[in-house]
Order: sequence, then C-alpha cells, then structure tokens
Amino acid sequence: MSKAESLNVEALEGYDASMFDDDGRPKRTGTVWSTGAHIITAVIGSGVLTLAWAIAQMGWIAGPIALIVFSLVTLFTSYLLADCYRAADGTRNYIYKDAVKNYLGGIKYKFCAIVQYSYLFGVTIGYSITTAISLVAMKKAICFHKHGHNHDCTLSNNPFIILFGLIEIVLSQVPNFHELAFLSYIAAIMSFGYATIGLGLSIAKVAEGRHVTTSITGKPIGKDYSAEEKMWSCFAAIGNIAFAYAFAVVLIEIQDTIRSGSLTESKVMKRASTAGIMISTIFYLSCGLLGYAAFGNDAPGNFLTGYGFYEPYWLVFTANLFIAIHLFGAYQVFCQPIFAAVEAWCGRVWPGNKLLSKKYKWWKLRLSPFRVVWRSLYVVFTTFVAMMLPFFNDFVGLLGAISFWPLAVFFPIEMYMVRTGVSRSSCRGLFLQVLSGFCLVASLLAAAGSVRGLIQSLGTFEPLQSRS
Repeated sequence: MSKAESLNVEALEGYDASMFDDDGRPKRTGTVWSTGAHIITAVIGSGVLTLAWAIAQMGWIAGPIALIVFSLVTLFTSYLLADCYRAADGTRNYIYKDAVKNYLGGIKYKFCAIVQYSYLFGVTIGYSITTAISLVAMKKAICFHKHGHNHDCTLSNNPFIILFGLIEIVLSQVPNFHELAFLSYIAAIMSFGYATIGLGLSIAKVAEGRHVTTSITGKPIGKDYSAEEKMWSCFAAIGNIAFAYAFAVVLIEIQDTIRSGSLTESKVMKRASTAGIMISTIFYLSCGLLGYAAFGNDAPGNFLTGYGFYEPYWLVFTANLFIAIHLFGAYQVFCQPIFAAVEAWCGRVWPGNKLLSKKYKWWKLRLSPFRVVWRSLYVVFTTFVAMMLPFFNDFVGLLGAISFWPLAVFFPIEMYMVRTGVSRSSCRGLFLQVLSGFCLVASLLAAAGSVRGLIQSLGTFEPLQSRS
C-alpha cells in the first residue's frame, strides 16, 4: 500500500486510526520476545545436528574458530540489514527482495529473487527430510531398546515424509508471518529442548570414559582417507556451519512484524538478533565440541539420529520428538515468504478475481480457496522431492553454501552502503568489500565440497527408496 493509499484509508467509513500503522496496514504487534523466537526458530534448526560431524572434519582449533567467525559475520551483517528495513524517507521494505529492488534495482534484484526463493524452497525440502529421519529415529529408539542394538531396525523414510507433508498442509493455512508467533514460541522451546538433550547425552558419553580418537586437525589422513577427501570434507563442513547461521533470508520479513513504539524497529531487531545469535552460538559450540568429544573422528552426520546414542531410549525418543515439533514450525517460517510472493503476484495479475479474494472463516483462520489449493500443492511437491532426494549432510551443506554469501553478506553490505552513502574507497567501504570477498571464497569452497558429496551419494541412490 502506498502512502497516498494509506492516507485515503482515513476516508473509509468506520476507519479507526489506532488500529493501523503509519503505512495503513493493521498494527504490528511483534516484540523483542516474539522476534527473538522467530530468529531462534530460524537459526537453531537441523543445522545443530551436523556440527559434531563438522568439528570432526576440521578439528579442535579450526572447527570452533569457523563457528565463531560465522556467528560474528552473521551478527554484523544482520545489523546492516536491520538498518535497511526503512528507507531514508521512512518507507518500509516489507520483504527481503523488495529491499534489494529499492536499494540496488535491476539485475541484482532478479539475482536476489532467484537465490532467495531457491534457498527457501531447498530448506523446506531439507526440513521434510530431517523431520522424517527424526520420526524414524523415534521408532528405532523403541526397536533397539526391545530387540538390542544389533537388531535391524531399518525403516522406510517415505511414510514419515508423507505424514510431515499432511501436517504442513494444515499449518500452511496460517495466513502470514504476523500470525506465526505461537508456532515460533513452540519451535524455539523445542530447539532448546533437543539441543540440551544432545548436550546432556554427549556429556554422559564423555563421562563414561570410553576411548575415542580426536585431533587438533580433525579426522586424520590415512590409508582409507586421502588428503583430497580430507580437503573436500572440510569444505562441506564449512557449508554445514554456514547453513546453521542462515536466517538473513527471512530477517526483513521477521522485522516487519515488530510493532512501532519508543524503540525503532531496527533497534528491536538488533537486540533480538544479538540475543538469538549469542544463544545459538553457545548451543552450537557446546553441541559441536561435546559431540566431537563423545564420538571422536567417527562422529555421525546427525548426532541424534545417527545412533551414537541408544540409551536411555526414552530420552533419545524425546529429543527426536522435539526435533520434529520444531521443524513443523520452522518449515512455516521459511515457506511463508514464498506463499506471500506468489499470492501477491497473482493479486496483481488478476485483480478482483473472486477465487483470490473470497474468504471463509473456520475456527480462528480466514481460509481462501486459492490459498488452500496453491499452498497444499506446494507442500505436496516439496514432499515428493524430499522422497526423491534423501541426502542430509551434503544437501544441508549445499544450501548453506549457495545462500550464505549472497543473502547474508553481499546484499546486506551493498544495501547498507547505498543507504548510508559509504564510499567504496573509504576505510569502511574497503573493509566491507574485503569481508564480502572473503565470504564469497568460503561459500564457493563449501559449495564445491557439498556438490562432490552429492555426486558420490547419487552413485548409490535409488529413487523413492529412502531408508534410515
């Protein structure tokens, strides 16, 4: 809605100015707490489960340093991005790609849209795979407890991927980001829950005193593990770490939920980002380092579903239940921008179309026939792709690699420089460009490692035969 349209709203019969913000949209109600919950939901996701494996590839020194560097870069660029929510004249950018369009325009806007929606689409597929693996792990926890750790408890992932899809069809009818706070609160609690359980189980395993091999440089080069394989594994580990900090893609959308008040939206967003990233980093370091200490160089790709832990089985069951509940909400955080973009485009192409505008009230939701059909088809499609591509670590690493530099570094830096008028030849401008170049190299290396891993996985891949 433009400013002129916002002002004209006052002429409408029954208009109550107190119910609307300065742009004419219904008042936003987001707080530091709800914003922080959205961030934690987006950040502490399935990425935490891969960090023990990532540390095992890089070792005691490079692994923690990589985690800390990525956290600091993410926090810094999230500050820059938060300042870009409002333009210099005070107008809002409602979604990430609109901010890029308004500040940078042209080819950069198109590139951003392709990368952002490709990433969001990929994350929803990744979360479908991860949730199914966790649901299978719940059944396997009971199976191993009953029949012993050597029993074959392998199950097909496909029924669980389908179950996840059916639940997401229902949750996808939540209209927009502004009404997702309840899901994010639940998901944030769940993420703390399973990260804490993983932490506790790792501490217990370390306390058992069983000998495991760890190293300053990670998994050692040997007869069955060449220097080339070591290099590619380290690159893939960088991608996994980058994925663990990928929330810039939805930062503007989250910031658009913050209510206007004594603090500007950017200050609230910065406080929430600081808290969310600091909490996430503490959990990441704890889970990654203790997971490596517990399993050594043979740390599984997913330390709660790779069956490094068998007992107490009920705790393993609970941790995987928490993962599944968290990802039910996280899926929505990442697919809502796709839903909003498609629905806005259809509204522009077919203005006044009854199929698009008609609403039915069901319980507390306002259901739209178009929304029900289109969002359901989207979930069905991502569910099918998840059954076709059941790869976890390499898929997660590739998503992190292709999105981290453009969405979390390049565009925030470029938009901030345009908004504040920073000269490229100034000390600040040079620093920002060097930072962007460094992150580009890291993303390219991570992408190369993950692509190689995917190619190797495809060598033994059978469509629709995913098992764990």
